Amino acid sequence: MSNQPIDLHQALASFEALWSPRVVTRVNDYDARVAKVRGEHVWHVHEDTDEFFLVLDGELAIALREESGERTVTLSAGAVFTVPRGVEHKPRSGAGAAILLFEPTGTLSVGDRHEEVPGHVDVTTGHALPEPAE
Repeated sequence: MSNQPIDLHQALASFEALWSPRVVTRVNDYDARVAKVRGEHVWHVHEDTDEFFLVLDGELAIALREESGERTVTLSAGAVFTVPRGVEHKPRSGAGAAILLFEPTGTLSVGDRHEEVPGHVDVTTGHALPEPAE
């Protein structure tokens, strides 16, 4: 991890892949990850951890399957939302979005349980950012 400030716009510009988060920094045992998203992710659940979303650009909708039924929260740029542990959810973005995620290091992008993963969704614990050019 870098001991220098990280520009999130530059971090996002360093890769093109969708639904493939990049670790920008670590805070104790947590990763701060950025991702570009468009289309739909998969229904999945993180059994033992919450998942924090901050929309940096665009709009993100998160469908939730809660005890009271299904609902969708819609986040525009600057909005945050935390999916509680154990809640099945499915993020999506029609026009595309840039997001920041905050979750424990080693957490899979498709959670502990998930539906079949399509080819456009990267199953990862987060990729490293490319090294900046000197």
